[in-house]
Amino acid sequence: MSSSLDIPPADTTATRTKAKIGVRTLRTDRWWLMPLVTVIVLVSFIAYSTFRAFENAYYFAEPLISPFYSPCLSAACTPEAAQFFWTPFGSWTVFGMVISPALFILIFPLGFRLTCYYYRKAYFRSFWQSPPACAVSEPHKKYTGETRVPLIFNNAHRWFFYAGLVFNVILTYDAIIAFRNAEGAWGHMSIGTLILLLNATFLWLYSLSCHSCRHAMGGRLKHFSKHPVRYKAWTFISKLNVHHPRYAWISLFGVALTDLYIREVAVGTISNFYFF
Repeated sequence: MSSSLDIPPADTTATRTKAKIGVRTLRTDRWWLMPLVTVIVLVSFIAYSTFRAFENAYYFAEPLISPFYSPCLSAACTPEAAQFFWTPFGSWTVFGMVISPALFILIFPLGFRLTCYYYRKAYFRSFWQSPPACAVSEPHKKYTGETRVPLIFNNAHRWFFYAGLVFNVILTYDAIIAFRNAEGAWGHMSIGTLILLLNATFLWLYSLSCHSCRHAMGGRLKHFSKHPVRYKAWTFISKLNVHHPRYAWISLFGVALTDLYIREVAVGTISNFYFF
């Protein structure tokens, strides 16, 4: 019988090397499909919102106002659309052209979405391919995180979140105003009323399910028992947080379709049907 003393010693001179794979990934499924869809959807939204911002028209049809132009705080606004009677931006011009009121508004909701934790994942995987999918290598040789321009601006997400809450309140007010008819009489409901209500609701769900909102409610608490109200709020928001990606996409489509509906009513392509 041989003993352990008869086993030859291991070759300590051998070097270990990683397996060399000549392809980007061994995945055989359509892993590229989701990043592609994300690119198409986000580019389409950016193109549409940019067009609407520079169109600078067809954003008000009594009593409906587009979320892209609310609140209308420019002196260039349609008089009926300036519901707050405050125009801090005046009639600012660039190269002799009046700046669209939407450009003063869109910077805040777009800033909120661009710095959103979920949307970071979406455009990291789609536009920057960092990485595009699980088990798929990325083309970048170096990763610097969010310490340099432009990604360092993601640290402003919490402030965009607070600004987004203000706009949610304003859009809720717009939905309440929509219970009037074109003559200004209260107690009426139209398709536009329902659309504005749904838009405000989904934007609230998107904001309240935000990771920053969850952290603001209970992220710094050491003893939940000493803060029962904040604990209840944190519990509720935690349940919403699970569905944050869903609310992100629904609210994105919702705000674009809301603007499109109001534009078509303002143009005269369709009529805002009243139920009563």
